[in-house]
Amino acid sequence: MNYTPAQNRTVWVAQAGECSSTSDNISAEIPVALVYNGISHVVLMATPANIAELALGFSLSEGIIENAEQIYTIEITEHLHGVVAEIELASAAFARLKSRRRQISGRTGCGLCGIDSLAAVQPEIEPVLRDWHVEFSIIGRALTDFNHHQQLRAQTGSVHGVAWADKAGKIVTVREDIGRHNALDKLIGWGLHAKVDWKHGFVVLSSRASFEMVMKSAITGIGCIVAVSAPTTYAIDLAHKANITLVGFARHNRQVIYTHPQFFHP
Repeated sequence: MNYTPAQNRTVWVAQAGECSSTSDNISAEIPVALVYNGISHVVLMATPANIAELALGFSLSEGIIENAEQIYTIEITEHLHGVVAEIELASAAFARLKSRRRQISGRTGCGLCGIDSLAAVQPEIEPVLRDWHVEFSIIGRALTDFNHHQQLRAQTGSVHGVAWADKAGKIVTVREDIGRHNALDKLIGWGLHAKVDWKHGFVVLSSRASFEMVMKSAITGIGCIVAVSAPTTYAIDLAHKANITLVGFARHNRQVIYTHPQFFHP
């Protein structure tokens, strides 16, 4: 198999009393199995791109590893029905994984599938360390840059984008996926490889700021989240606890700051 992020399909367009066929680019959605030390842990529905980054970012943001050095190898193989990521974990990380007893089947819209108790929803998270302030104009600059980097969305119109912006508001990189959690995990995986200092920049989300997105950011050490849509109450509460500045409904001329406005300059 040769999986690609977008596939061309024939569609029929009804307009002005007529129906005609044309071609359209459609986002690809495939199962991705993450297998740790030979044991299948989770199946994610994802866009077939940057799978190794997805595996690395998911491993960190879900608390399976504490740093990138606890993963020795990631091998990606394509199969008839999807992709398998074989991940070799350090023994300490694997022991932690087994103790969680989490065998789940993930969906693109689900960030907490398989959690077996309410106490497990919100883990203990250290407050993110902060040493700089984000500015209104910098966010606006990043939003303009963000629109120019979402290539798969421009082709298909059906994926989420997550970007990393530096302190000047320049988009450093963007990851896209049908699942917003997957897109963030891909970005986190990229950042671990690139040894990004998460304290000196912010993430931009094309989606709403849900609890899961804030939780993954907090675990990673990201101190500012800018979302083009709304947050939820649970996301706001966690962002407050984690010392994260959460910005929603982000536009060039208006932004809503939900937590830690002391780190925001108008």
